[in-house]
Amino acid sequence: MKKKSILTGLTVIGAAATAFGTYFSERVIHIKKKDEKEIVDRDTKLNHIHPVAFENLPKKEIWISSPYGYKINAVVIKPFEAKQFVIFSHGVTESKMSSMKYANLFLDRGFNVILYDQRRHGKTGGNTTSYGYFEKFDLKAVVDWVYEHEGNDITVGIHGESMGAATTLLYAGELDNRADFYVVDCPFSDLEELLSYQLKCETKILPTKLFLPLGDFFIKIRAKYSFKDVSPISVVDQIPQPILFIHSEKDDYILPYMTKDLYKQKKGPKMLFMAKNGAHAQSLNENRKEYEEAIDIFLKKYVF
Repeated sequence: MKKKSILTGLTVIGAAATAFGTYFSERVIHIKKKDEKEIVDRDTKLNHIHPVAFENLPKKEIWISSPYGYKINAVVIKPFEAKQFVIFSHGVTESKMSSMKYANLFLDRGFNVILYDQRRHGKTGGNTTSYGYFEKFDLKAVVDWVYEHEGNDITVGIHGESMGAATTLLYAGELDNRADFYVVDCPFSDLEELLSYQLKCETKILPTKLFLPLGDFFIKIRAKYSFKDVSPISVVDQIPQPILFIHSEKDDYILPYMTKDLYKQKKGPKMLFMAKNGAHAQSLNENRKEYEEAIDIFLKKYVF
């Protein structure tokens, strides 16, 4: 009888662990995305996208092959003869169109821009979201396309927001440092640390030291990566090019200390702008003048 009750208890624990692992990994790798029309409507109301002006920009839609077999959707906006380009890497749940608020800043400063949809977002293929682990290879494919079609005598910058910022750092620190400069807005420093914080905020009772490894185990099985593989803080010191780090002091989704830690770890040319106002990914929206001033100081000091 005692043996049977032990087996029953183990079965219940196993079922609960499986249920949690499946639920948690599903939320992570198949995080609910925003529809692109919803993004465009939202950003039009916020004056981030000006439909007539956008329609009149000289642009073309392109498709770039991902090393993982699907196609990456991108839009190249090229109003200038000058060989200056900025690639924009958007945040999780968003699409390339949510990068227009940043793209407009660089268009105003004489840069051509490339917007692209991250893996499993917008029109780009891919079955899972990996918060930079697989996405960094797609970013490299976009960078490769730019050099292949525009030549090697060009200036290339990369601007990333949130997951896109982490992707940018992982790309530059692990794969390729051909770009001339980087702007990373509200990146996380370590995915495992971020998810541990978010899990504590959400549940308040689950012991994250027990449940996070369980979730990671299911991620490895279902999506073929580990939280430990997504750690910008471990590679940022391998990036020689200048980086502008940006974060809002009031961000409670990705805590601002993460960007400060990344800044401290980065060797060589760097700059830090901590915005006083705004929640996550709202530094530009709530501090436009200061944001633009930081961009101008950074470009003047390290790019031009």
